[in-house]
Amino acid sequence: MVHVMSLWLPILLSAVLVFVISSLIHMVLGYHKNEWKTLPDEDRAREALRALGIAPGEYVVPRAGSMKEMKDPTYVEKLSKGPVVFMTVLPSGPQAMGRSLCLWFVYSLVVGVFAAYIAGRALAPGAHYLAVFRFAGATAFIGYSLALWQNTIWYKRALATTLKANLDGLIYACVTAGTFGWLWPR
Repeated sequence: MVHVMSLWLPILLSAVLVFVISSLIHMVLGYHKNEWKTLPDEDRAREALRALGIAPGEYVVPRAGSMKEMKDPTYVEKLSKGPVVFMTVLPSGPQAMGRSLCLWFVYSLVVGVFAAYIAGRALAPGAHYLAVFRFAGATAFIGYSLALWQNTIWYKRALATTLKANLDGLIYACVTAGTFGWLWPR
């Protein structure tokens, strides 16, 4: 067994490497750039939404308030006529990346801590590189990827978007696993 605190270096270094690689994936490779579609007549849609004064938050249209209401013919007709929308409204103004980037780094640290915990409980000092790789990598993949499927299942997020995000998660997991295998206590 290896204590989590003795794995601070692979936790930190894997988070830094994941941060750098994720930046390269999104800024250089560009395979995520077409995941979001543009609304037809975007300007008119923005004006209509702005006139409603919608506060930042998560919304669904149409929305039923109860299971009983979901069976109501009026609600069913709204669904049939459409559109059916799941929407996130952000505060107006420029979207600063600094806070999101900091939170992404913290998230990568958290994934690293869980990878350290699982691998540290399963393996002893001096464990073989591939054994460390398997435990740390599987845990990191779970942390970076599996919960994304909920958005495809429940909110109809595009399958291609989730698969691309899972490819990213696999890359991040391999980087995490490789870092742990390399720096595992001897």
